[in-house]
This record gives sequence, C-alpha cells and structure tokens, in this order.
Amino acid sequence: MSDRQHIDDILRQWPYESDHLSARLIPAEDGREVIQIRIDMGVMQLEVDGRPDGCRPGGAESYYDYLVSLPVQHGDDFTLTLEQCADIDREFIQFYHRRIAWLALREFRRASEDAQHTLGLMDFCHRHSPDEQWTLSHEQYRPFVLFHLTQARTMWKLEEGGAEAAIQEVNDGLARFREMYAEYEAEEQFEEDELAGRLIDLRETLREDHQVGRTLHERLADAVAAEQYELAARLRDEIVRRQASP
Repeated sequence: MSDRQHIDDILRQWPYESDHLSARLIPAEDGREVIQIRIDMGVMQLEVDGRPDGCRPGGAESYYDYLVSLPVQHGDDFTLTLEQCADIDREFIQFYHRRIAWLALREFRRASEDAQHTLGLMDFCHRHSPDEQWTLSHEQYRPFVLFHLTQARTMWKLEEGGAEAAIQEVNDGLARFREMYAEYEAEEQFEEDELAGRLIDLRETLREDHQVGRTLHERLADAVAAEQYELAARLRDEIVRRQASP
C-alpha cells in the first residue's frame, strides 16, 4: 500500500476545532472544486455540483430528481418503498452537510439552493410516504431547513440588493414559518419558535446596523391594514417601479 493513501499530513495541518464548523473549497487532482469539512478523526469531501457524493441515481442529478419521475410512470398514488426511503434518508444527510458547509463558507446562494432541494424532497416524501411516523421524522426538521433557507437568502440579498431587500427576505421567511404552522393547525407555536425568534433578531439587527426603517412592503401592509388605499396604491406603484429598475 502506498504511503500516499493515508491522510496524516492533512489531519496534522488542519486541526479539528469543536467550537465551529471548519470547511474549505479546494481544487481536486482533475481541477474541479470540492468541499472538505474537517470532522473529528477525519475529513469529509463533497462535490459542489449535483449530489454531494457525486453519484447520479438512475442517471439523474440527484435522487430527488430521479424520484419525481416515478409518479408520472406509476400514477399519483405512487408510494415509496422501504429501500427508497433509506436512499432518501441518505440524500437528506448529504445535502445537510453541504448546506451547513456553504453557510460556513458564506456561499449563501449555494446554501439556499441546497435548502430548497431539501424542502422539495420533504414535500415529495410528505405526498408519497408509506408511513406517517417516517414522514414526521423528516417534518420535525422543516423549521430548521426553513431557517437555513431564510438565513442564506437574507445574506445573499444583503450582498446583492442591500439591507431593505434583506429585511424583506426575513419577512418572507417568517411568512413561510407561519404558513407551516397553519398547515399543522398550530399557529400559536409560531410565537414560541426559537428559530423564528432568531430571524426576528436578525431583521432588527439589519435595521439597526444599516439604519433602515419600515420597508416599502411593510409600509404597504400597514397601509392596507389601516385601509389607507390611496397610500397603498402609491406604495405598490413604487414597489413595481423598483422591481423593474435594472
């Protein structure tokens, strides 16, 4: 066995730190970029495109992309097998690892794309699950994935569109939280949700750090609630104008 097969040098040069996630983008031997995550007693390597392990299940870019074709072939009453459920669990874990790596690397657009992939896979599982308990084993993590999605989109908007756009992204994320709890007829839990609270804190920090007051969308909602329809119309026109601006 060649000495080059061990990773002693990598582990020695890149110490494990338990207080935060250590991730890096590095070139592979063929020139493509890969993510490496330092874990206790080792290193995890993930592909940056497609499925994190580089596999193409059924020739598709991910297992989720492969699965969405099955109801077309077998009808809307298609139900996942236990083997398919195990493969889905594997993909959930892979995309979780890459999502948190993207967040650590401040690659917010890519983190949001991976969060959206996971939510799409969750929705598919909800529709075609063979077992309610298996469904709930994933649904319990939906708030966490929604939090990552909102966090990533907010920071991406902050970089690309400014603080007001970022604040609106937080509000959109909070609306998704409310919709999630409404679907489960548990609206009262929204006020107690720790992750929703962290998003509110993020929004108010953005206001303070960037000296932003009520956004146009927030002022529009206020005007509608107060039945100030002329003001609401002007605010809508301004929103449309800004969205149309290059």
